Amino acid sequence: MTLVCGCAASLSHVRAPAKPCDAVPMPMLRPVTESDFDDVLALNHANVRALAPMDRDRLLHLRELADRFDVVEVDGAFGGFVVTFAAGTAYDSENYRWFTDRHTDAFYYLDRIVLSDRFRRRGLGTFVYDEVEDVAGKYDRLCLEVNLLPRNDASLAFHEGRGFVEVGRLGDEDHLVSLMEKDLT
Repeated sequence: MTLVCGCAASLSHVRAPAKPCDAVPMPMLRPVTESDFDDVLALNHANVRALAPMDRDRLLHLRELADRFDVVEVDGAFGGFVVTFAAGTAYDSENYRWFTDRHTDAFYYLDRIVLSDRFRRRGLGTFVYDEVEDVAGKYDRLCLEVNLLPRNDASLAFHEGRGFVEVGRLGDEDHLVSLMEKDLT
């Protein structure tokens, strides 16, 4: 199962934690490059049921608007990607706009994190969220959405475990999301 949050200038933009002595592959975040586009698009497509569709034009548009559009790299291998937006951008997501109406400038938005099954259960989600929450701290809260229809129980449990609470819902009987946020003040 891929960790997916439909929920990418300043995590120390290429950042990797200190590598422990047991030689476990260590992740790092780095800005997406054109050589990553095929991997990003393939992973997004494989998880499109939980995410919004993305083609190359949309990827380029999101990269232009995003605060961060990063690749999760694990010992040189593509492990996934994460896209975040600061408040005040022209991002056209209905979910992002809901948080804009609610908070104006005092939020940071995690649009999507998608991690490869290849690196499942290795702490990548925790690593990425620690990094994103660090950047989001200056905005008071981190906001995102998690699917209720179709239901994403693993993501709901992960976010609740990190202290996110539901503050609203958007959608209909075919697609419903829980709008969640975490207070970082």
